[in-house]
Amino acid sequence: MDAESIKLPDSLSLTKIESIKHWTDKLFSFRTARPGSFRFRSGEFIMLGLAVDGKPLLRAYSVASPYWDDGLDFYSIKVQDGPLTSRLQHVEPGDELILGKKPTGTLVLDCLKPGKRLFLFSTGTGIAPFASIIRDPETYEGYDEVILTHTCRKVSELQYGVHLLEGLREDPLLSETAPDRITYYGTTTQEDSQFTGRITDLITTGKLFDDLKINSLCPETDRVMICGSMDMLKDTAAIVEGAGLQEGSNSKPGDYVIEKAFAE
Repeated sequence: MDAESIKLPDSLSLTKIESIKHWTDKLFSFRTARPGSFRFRSGEFIMLGLAVDGKPLLRAYSVASPYWDDGLDFYSIKVQDGPLTSRLQHVEPGDELILGKKPTGTLVLDCLKPGKRLFLFSTGTGIAPFASIIRDPETYEGYDEVILTHTCRKVSELQYGVHLLEGLREDPLLSETAPDRITYYGTTTQEDSQFTGRITDLITTGKLFDDLKINSLCPETDRVMICGSMDMLKDTAAIVEGAGLQEGSNSKPGDYVIEKAFAE
């Protein structure tokens, strides 16, 4: 896992694994040191990878820690024959990773118009950028209410999101404000759980809003971020546009945003 032996372009740097946690046989998270000059907005992604056959092998990874954190957190799926994750899942503390220097992305607060209620719709590892967003104090300065949905196949795959919400109660910056302002809605598609079904179905049937006892989407007050598979992005974006929300970007803030760069 040693990357020092290869020559990196100026756009890349090295960092080291500090800790790693395996949530299931298919999901894991890891934390790296944060280079002193590294700056990013909560919700952005970065190129990350390993040295393979003397060359950098990189993929887009959302930073799952907020902008103020001293370290960098990431959340990943394990693909046994995947070029990168087949190797990345075996990293250990002290191993070196290659890190890009230019974070970017549209799942940031700057891409949304002001609003009162923020929906974060995620599937699988698409929850990673929202792990950053929900630990950013600016999120709660800008919104009265935050609703984080996370849809996975099995109950065990929801552990990461549950852990995130529990962590807010001990967060030094957010423990007094965030827990009362954020709602977590975890659903499963291949196992029975408290809430079962695809998030797109739960939105269109109104069950999401009935379950949470809230009003349906309103373009005047609601803002939406979406992260998941390409099909989920397309379908969910169509639903929120049907409710009257318009897509935003870094150059023109709107009512909702998606991120295609790291679709599952």
